[in-house]
Amino acid sequence: MRHISFLAAYIALLAPSISADSNLSEPLSSQQILPDNFKPPQVFQNLNLLRNTNLEKGYVRETVNVVIENIDSKPQNEYYIPFSVDVIGNVGGLEVRDKKTPGPSFKTELVEYDPYSPTQFFRTTFPQPLSPKSQLTLSITYHILSTLTPLPFKIGQSDRQYLRHTFSTYTPSAYPTLKQKTKLKFPSPDVPDVIGGSPERQGSTFTYGPYNDLVPAGALEPASVRYEFTKPVIHATLLERDIEISHWGGNLATEERYWLTNQGAHLKDNFNRVQWAAAQYYKPPTSALRDLNVPLKVGSLNPYFTDDIGNVSTSRFRSNKREANLELKPRYPVFGGWKYSFRIGWDADLKSFLRVLKSAEGGHVLKVPFLEGPKMGEGVGYGKVELQVVLPEGAKNVKYETEVPLVKVEEMVHRTFMDTVGRTTLKLTACNVADEARDKPLIVTYDYPFSAAFRKPVTIFLGIAAVFLTAWGIGRLDVSIGKQS
Repeated sequence: MRHISFLAAYIALLAPSISADSNLSEPLSSQQILPDNFKPPQVFQNLNLLRNTNLEKGYVRETVNVVIENIDSKPQNEYYIPFSVDVIGNVGGLEVRDKKTPGPSFKTELVEYDPYSPTQFFRTTFPQPLSPKSQLTLSITYHILSTLTPLPFKIGQSDRQYLRHTFSTYTPSAYPTLKQKTKLKFPSPDVPDVIGGSPERQGSTFTYGPYNDLVPAGALEPASVRYEFTKPVIHATLLERDIEISHWGGNLATEERYWLTNQGAHLKDNFNRVQWAAAQYYKPPTSALRDLNVPLKVGSLNPYFTDDIGNVSTSRFRSNKREANLELKPRYPVFGGWKYSFRIGWDADLKSFLRVLKSAEGGHVLKVPFLEGPKMGEGVGYGKVELQVVLPEGAKNVKYETEVPLVKVEEMVHRTFMDTVGRTTLKLTACNVADEARDKPLIVTYDYPFSAAFRKPVTIFLGIAAVFLTAWGIGRLDVSIGKQS
């Protein structure tokens, strides 16, 4: 079954370029639409390709290192990366770089040519065209969320969990490949089922190939593996993250709202609380989510943890000169198919994140993590992340830069207590984000004139003065009924 409606919605959402955005004043690029009969020009060939698939987390992480050669008679600068229609809506964090030359990633965008085609493409544009017979070593990295399926689908409360990963032993490519190899890294050597191919096993690593015969473009060799993963498959369908800047208070307030679900195997029987409580004494491996560990920046303070019911007291905050760690324990263990929504927040010293520039316009540079949140060994996937940066009232000329691929950027006004015109707010939306984005910063620059800093004090002064003047004026009125003497 082809997910045509979902693909159409995903392509519409990915209208902006996948490459890092840097300036809010620049319009977002339009979707690249190609003819329905489009096929990638056969101007390259893959001389040597190595694909590494890491299955140690609850989502698939892939790195493809490939040496390409321009076999055309003209310089070429566009390289196409194919994905099947079933998985392209779950692909995130796609980056293409020159493996031998350090530098920023190449511009990569989703192209649309036929929504009914079983294969869709990302297009990478090289900074400089590759001349004929020249070679280039590419490093292609990405992750795929929500494609691992539990097998069996239902298990006992204390049973081991197994996931199935379906793939092709031939790396999907829009170009012919002369030599290639595929490696799979599992969390443990317990891999009971292998369908398709004859891999070489070395502990928890499987190797398919090398394939030294020419593999034509688009060739696939279906295979699947079933492996043990007795950990929760944590997925946040939505994360709303708010960062509020206060110049007067010197504070950076952060709040994150999560809608979590466990995509692991469901329980085949009812939940047994007595059995669960007894197992906590020796804590065996489990597919249920028991707790979350949230590392914060050193100096963070005033954390809180609430859910739909109210304050959750089963949390612990540890802070010292070297680390700050927030340990969360949900009200109940989150088994496969179960959901849990909550919010956390904390404060931090603004001086650690903001730098003031010496300029007449009052330039400021804010550097914050694009993503914080839980840091778990089994990983966390985010279907959608909405990040709002609420700047002080009067901030203008807002620009930003981040390496996280964005699908939507908005500038709006956020009104709160004692505001006049409202606070400038930058809203960034990203899809299919993995917890590896924790290391990627978001840099926001804006102008904040000296006069704007006095907007709120003047507003408060005028408001109080207006109250006293009104009271004085009312007190001077003669509202007596009798005649004046």
